[in-house]
Formats: sequence, structure tokens, C-alpha cells
Amino acid sequence: MGAFYSNTFIDFIDDDNKLIVGSLTMQAGNAGFYEQKHSQTLSWDEEINVLKASLIQLIQINADASNFGILLEYPIARRDKRIDAVIIANNIIIVVEFKVGKSEYLGADKEQLLDYCLDIRDFHYESRGKVIVPILVATGAIQSNNNWIKIDDLVQNIAYANADNLSITLTQIISKLDDKEAAINYSIWNKSDYSPTPTIIEAAQTLYSGKSVIEISRSHAGTKNLTKTSDAVVDAIKIAKAKNEKIICFITGVPGAGKTLAGLNIAHDKEFQGHEKSLATFLSGNGPLIKVLREALSRDAFKKIKRNDVTAKKKETDRIIAFIENVHRFLDHYFFDKDRIPNNKIVIFDEAQRAWNAEHSMRKFQRPFSEPEMMLEIMNRHKDWAVIVALVGGGQEINTGEAGLPEWGKIIEEKFKDWKVYISSQLKTGNHSTGNLTLFEQEPDDVLVIENKDLHLDVSIRSYKAEELSNWVNLVLTNEPIQAKQIFTDKLSNYNIVITRDLNQAKQWLKSKCKGSRRMGLVASSGGRRLRPYGLDVKVPLEEAEWFLNGREDVRSSYYLEIPATEFGIQGLELDWVGVCWDADLRRQNNSWDFNSFKGTKWQKANNSEMKKFIINKYRVLLTRAREGMVIFVPPGDKDDPTRNPEYYNSIAKYLISCGITEL
Repeated sequence: MGAFYSNTFIDFIDDDNKLIVGSLTMQAGNAGFYEQKHSQTLSWDEEINVLKASLIQLIQINADASNFGILLEYPIARRDKRIDAVIIANNIIIVVEFKVGKSEYLGADKEQLLDYCLDIRDFHYESRGKVIVPILVATGAIQSNNNWIKIDDLVQNIAYANADNLSITLTQIISKLDDKEAAINYSIWNKSDYSPTPTIIEAAQTLYSGKSVIEISRSHAGTKNLTKTSDAVVDAIKIAKAKNEKIICFITGVPGAGKTLAGLNIAHDKEFQGHEKSLATFLSGNGPLIKVLREALSRDAFKKIKRNDVTAKKKETDRIIAFIENVHRFLDHYFFDKDRIPNNKIVIFDEAQRAWNAEHSMRKFQRPFSEPEMMLEIMNRHKDWAVIVALVGGGQEINTGEAGLPEWGKIIEEKFKDWKVYISSQLKTGNHSTGNLTLFEQEPDDVLVIENKDLHLDVSIRSYKAEELSNWVNLVLTNEPIQAKQIFTDKLSNYNIVITRDLNQAKQWLKSKCKGSRRMGLVASSGGRRLRPYGLDVKVPLEEAEWFLNGREDVRSSYYLEIPATEFGIQGLELDWVGVCWDADLRRQNNSWDFNSFKGTKWQKANNSEMKKFIINKYRVLLTRAREGMVIFVPPGDKDDPTRNPEYYNSIAKYLISCGITEL
């Protein structure tokens, strides 16, 4: 859907204000904004007057401007908002945000405007590689000189204007940036594909509000999306329901491909909701993910509830808790009462590879069975049909007691042969996205296994600027520097990855890149115990909800770049810009990785194969959290501190640079 109104400058000036406002009002109604307030109509009328007066002056100075394009109320789907005005001046895209009657340029307004520009830069097809200029117009502000200069970034610094000097501001910008050879057609721009990639928090908010998230979940490449995967699972569920079958579907994918998003989308598909009792529920054992999503949904929902309405808040809280459930509580609720049949026919098990093995389950909850076995046993109690959708992120087991993928295959083969199994080919043969593991050691003769290529998500939508990021990370962590450098050179040109030996430089780089409400933060391995001399203590408890959700002004937020999130706090979540702080728990020796853990006062070799796997997987998680780019901080070390031998860190930095990374 394009702008509510679009035209050339000259035709816009000639159009009657009432006609334009009428068009905007009608389009707002068509778009579902039926309760159009009278104040909005008055604002539109004033905006149109200011724009017309400014454009008339601009045309008098630059006659070519008469054919420039103007668009009013252009929708930004990801944010469920609309840009007041977009001006297409030859090769320049000017985004104008009006604050009618305001006398100040407020921080929140600046952030909102920058968000619009960044979304257009990243997700709007016809804006690729184009210069985008934000202008904030506070109609009642005191006139000030912008002294506006071009910067080396597609999204320029904000220009400021009031009702009287918008024309001067536009003239200044166009004179400095105009390139007639690369003119943009405003009509084509208006019809362009706009495919935003939501964060997991934005996606959860969209689903919770009852909307479908699929149409705003396409990758930046524009071709690969979650629709096929969701449809493949929904179709399998419909068949199971019709034939009274019990099935388990494994969804695999590279880090950031949207497995959790696919699971949420399936759980809240209208096909399985709207009944007195919903057929599907989404389960996760990821405590930080649950905490952050629930808090984000609460904050969003409570904005619409009167502060003292306790009943409404309680009802909303109960609904939010049901939206995403804790898998351990689900298992406890049903497992020990063998006669209790689950309310839900369909369970989506997020990060199923992290389900606990029998030993850890016994130690933690006195349950002498692995979580895969318990889940299958509970859902098997249904007399007719039942479905488990297991979301599998390969190579991301990071803690003792996580059973991993093979446990699911072992239990199915031993005890649940009558369950039909749907897998992708990647889960049959194994590849980097499954941690090189397969579901079965060899395909069983007495279990029906159905392959479906659509059950694998091979494009990262988190790192929408770098679909090959997970492949590059895998090559780095499996000692393939030559191949990693080739991928880096050929495939990661639009994705920022740099390295530095200076933490302050890393922080400054993040601050320079992170604009609008885009989010930045530091991450580090939980084994990075000798980052403490740099003020980074991985043992400090992380308040996940505040860290991920609070604003720039809050010292608890990720923006402050003080408290690093470890792999436990950040797995399943994401940031736009990440500072990865690398310690000597994973270092180089004899051209391969050397694994260590810090015990007492010194580093000790980690010789256990499981511990080595966990350390590699920690860094796999840390290196795949950024949507737009990351800086890797490798400390310089200290020759007077044996726990921070400079050679530990020099060898790490040297290896990473050999994998293609540029040093700041």
C-alpha cells in the first residue's frame, strides 16, 4: 500500500486543500483508521498550507522542482505509523515529520523521524543506496540556522525547520545533494516493495494484537520468507487432525532465520485460535526470552488501560502469560499426573535441542526422564490426534544437561514408533545449521519419516544485511579462515564487522552507528572472567527486561554499554548493533582453537569434549545476535598479569583478521 496522497509539486500546489484532506481521510478509512479525529484534519490542513507555501518559493528558485514528487501519509508497516510527507527531489529522498503547534524539537520526535528513515533505507526497494534526509518541522519553533552539511552516511543528520523557513531548508539541502542524472520517479518509489524485518519483540507484539506477522516478515532479499515453513506445518497439522494421527515436525534453520517467529506464528494461527480453548500453545525453556517478551507485551498492553483498572490489568496479564508458556512448568503440570490430558492438541517447543537430558532433569526437578521423552509421553495421552512442533537451532547447546537433537530421535525410535516424523533434508544428513547432527544415527525402518524442504529456514532475517553471516561464523569457529575470508569478501559487504583492541573505541563505534531507536549492547561469554579489568563483569546479574527494553536514559539498559549480556541472557533475542567482547576462554594454539575455563585464580584447560562444544557454541550465539553489524573487542592483555597474557589475545585477533575482518 502506498501513500494516501501523491502528486507532482505543481499539481499538489494547484489541488484544493479540501480535496487533499478529503483524499487523506478516505484513504485513512480504507486503511482501517475509521475514527479519524477532527484534530488530525486540522493538522493536515496546516501541514498542507506550510508545504504549499514552501514549495512555491522553492519552484521560484529552482524551476525544475515543479516536477518533483510529494507523498503524504506514507505507511511504515513495521511501526504501524505513517510518515507525514516524503519529498522526492531528483535523487534525494526527503522525509518530513510535522509537529504542528510545537515550539521545541523533542528527543522522542527526533528518534521517531530517524526510525522512519532507517526503515526506508533498510527495507524499501527503491530507496537502496539513495541519500535520505530527515527534516523535523516544529511549526511554532524559533527560527534557527541549520548550517546543514552532508555526512558520509545514507541517512543524513536531521535538519530542523519551522513554518516559515522550511523552504530555505529544502533549498539548502537540494542545492548540496542534487544529482539530476540519478533522478527517482516518485510514482515508482510510491509503488515500491517495502519488506521490513521485525525484531522478535515487534513480531510478538504484532501477533498478540491479533494481526498476522507473515506479511512483514520477509527477508531483505525479498524472496525467502516464513510463509512456506508456516504453511508446511499448518498443512501437516490439518492432515493429522483429519486422519487422527500423531506427528512431530522439526523446523530447522540457521541462527536468526526466524524459527521462534515461525513457531509463534503457527501457535497463533487463526486456524488454531478463537475456540473456547485454543488448540495450540507456545512453550519455551528460555527464561530471559520469556521474561523480555512478557514485559514488552505488558508495557504495550498497559498503555491502553487506565492506571487504576486492576481487573483489566489482571486479565491482560493472564492472557500474556498464556501467550508464551514456560516448558518446565508445562511438564511439571502434566507429567506426574498420568491421567491428566493436555488442554492443547498442538505444542510448539522452542529451542528443542536445549531440552534437558534425564540426568539433569532428575537433578533439577526429580524427574527421571529426559524432557523429549516427557513431552512425547504427555502429548501421546490424546486418544485421537496430537502435534509437537520442535524448533531446532543447531550448534546452540550452551549448558550442561542439554540433551541435544539426537535425544529426540532416540526416544522416538525406542518408544514412539507410531508417531509420524516430518523433517528437512538438513536434519537427515546434517549441516552447519544443525550443528552437523542428524535426528537419527541411521533412518529407522519402523518409523515413518517424511522429508519436506520447506521445514528448513536457510536465510537469516535477523541479519537482514548478511544472509551468509551464520555460514561465515561457522567457518570461523571450525578453523576455515580461507573460506571465511572468501565469504566475508563476497557476501558480507553490506554488513559491518570490525575488530578493535580498544574497548572505548568499540563503544564509540557502536554509538556512531546506532541511530533512532535501534538498539546496541555489549555481549560476552559467561566464561569471559578476565574481562573484569575492563569493567566488564560477566558475573553481574542481568536484569533482562530492563536491559533489552529500557531507553537510552536508563543506566540499566543495553545502551549504556556497561553490563554485558552473556550467551544465556541473549540467546533467542537480538540487538541491532553488538559489541562482542572476546576473552581467553576461546583462544588459538597451533592453528586451532584452545579451550579454557577460569577456576580460582588461573585458566585451566577444558579437555572434556562436551565442554569444548559448549564454549564454541557460546561464541556462535554471541556472533549471531546483531541485525546490522558488530564490533569485536579483543583485549590487549597485560604482560604483568599471567591471566591476561597478551599472546592469548594477539593470536585471537590475528586469526579473526585472517578471516576477513577489518581492524578499526
